[in-house]
Amino acid sequence: MPELRKLGNSGIEVRPLCLGSNVFSWTIDEATSFKILDGFLAVDFNFIDTADIYPKWAPGNKGGESEIIIGNWMKQRGNRKNVILGTKCGHSWGMGPESKSGLSKRYILEAAEDSLKRLQTDYIDLYQAHQDDPKTPLDETLEAFAQLIRQGKVRAIGASNYTAERLKESFDVSKADSLPRYECLQPLYNLYERAEYEASLEPLCLREGVGVIPYFSLASGFLTGKYRSKNDLAQSARGSRVEKYLNPRGFRILDALDQVAQDRNSTPARVALAWLMARPSITAPIASATKLDQLTDLIEATRLKLDSAALDLLTSASAEAAETVVSAGV
Repeated sequence: MPELRKLGNSGIEVRPLCLGSNVFSWTIDEATSFKILDGFLAVDFNFIDTADIYPKWAPGNKGGESEIIIGNWMKQRGNRKNVILGTKCGHSWGMGPESKSGLSKRYILEAAEDSLKRLQTDYIDLYQAHQDDPKTPLDETLEAFAQLIRQGKVRAIGASNYTAERLKESFDVSKADSLPRYECLQPLYNLYERAEYEASLEPLCLREGVGVIPYFSLASGFLTGKYRSKNDLAQSARGSRVEKYLNPRGFRILDALDQVAQDRNSTPARVALAWLMARPSITAPIASATKLDQLTDLIEATRLKLDSAALDLLTSASAEAAETVVSAGV
């Protein structure tokens, strides 16, 4: 069984894989979502990531559907105490007909109550600021989170899509005002999209002892190897997000993944995740599954230990002509 890793200084420990739920009520329905969640817990993994807006982008959805599915599942299974649950608020897309968004104290407190109702629980293990809100003072945002922690509604807080500058500033505010600190960062980071995180965020997180749970760990499925030409993009609803990777650098990365996977009787997806898990700053990559065999691939990645030669090959292939890819992130 993979080791438990500390999520910053939160006191929370997790396995080195977090199940992403942005596919719930988007590419899979509630019944299939339940099967994926059951399969995840059955092998002693329990860290689940969602957000209040998931999956607002899917036709017919308004946001919150992923939280509702998770809440229904926990209620039916009676397993809340066995789950480490992370959710987020404050994305610029907003929630509901009023498009509530941002990280003001008032909105965070309202958003937390809404998420608790959808999740059918009285506490959130990891509550994250989904996106920086430069219009709201950091001390106001952190005071809102402090209130939720005092009330027992939140155990620890994290930040997503923050720059290193703003994350460092938040640490300074937390220390100066005796407010809770972001113990976790959720950045965009994978074998293809490396430059921005490694240049500034990774050194800060290592220095400050912050847990890191990167999203798009498989680059929207590209690093699984299922998309190798434009003709492959129609295979799934996420295909449109993958086209930007179909370039010489992307193909070099796939070649390296194929080579390492073949040498170890493994798969590109497992190898890509294992590379992330081997990074000293990474706590648990976030990855989603729509089928049980995909879930098996994710779990097996936690058991794959890459030697220095394999790690060097992957790092070299993906670092050539490294580029910063700007993404709003979800």
